[in-house]
Amino acid sequence: MTHHSEKPVVRDYFLKPGYIYLPEKPTVISTVLGSSVSVCLYDKSLMAGGMSHFLFPVADPGKTTTSLYGNIAVLTLIRMMRGNGSVLSKLTAQIFGGAYNPLGSSWDIGRDNVKAARTILNQKKIKIVSVDVGGELGRKIVFNTLNNEILTLKVDRLRDSDWYPYEEDR
Repeated sequence: MTHHSEKPVVRDYFLKPGYIYLPEKPTVISTVLGSSVSVCLYDKSLMAGGMSHFLFPVADPGKTTTSLYGNIAVLTLIRMMRGNGSVLSKLTAQIFGGAYNPLGSSWDIGRDNVKAARTILNQKKIKIVSVDVGGELGRKIVFNTLNNEILTLKVDRLRDSDWYPYEEDR
């Protein structure tokens, strides 16, 4: 039982590309996205959430499967949430990122990343409550896992100082 004077301590965590994070305690998770995509899952009954950040849509069958790939990252985050006591029907999802830089490539990998995330979430019947994807701007995402509040900052270009550990000029 918690005393009224005990407030949950919110920690900060920077999620690098290709990683997944499901904190044990309330945490503010931040990440920076271009064409990559983050899926944030939240369980209101447990007041807990986690985030994945992947760079590529789908791992080729038979290749080494890592969370750099959307199909692996989203399924792994779902499995982690279930291992933490979540029931699929109680989970909600938010999808961010998937920007397209026409100067960088003719392949709109961002769109394919978003499609990969949607496909897995739809297969698992997880309700997608918010989507902020596409366009040509990068995003910085800040996700409070205690209350499912997410802040999105859109930027023309991603500077080195947007990455953790932060530089002084941000």
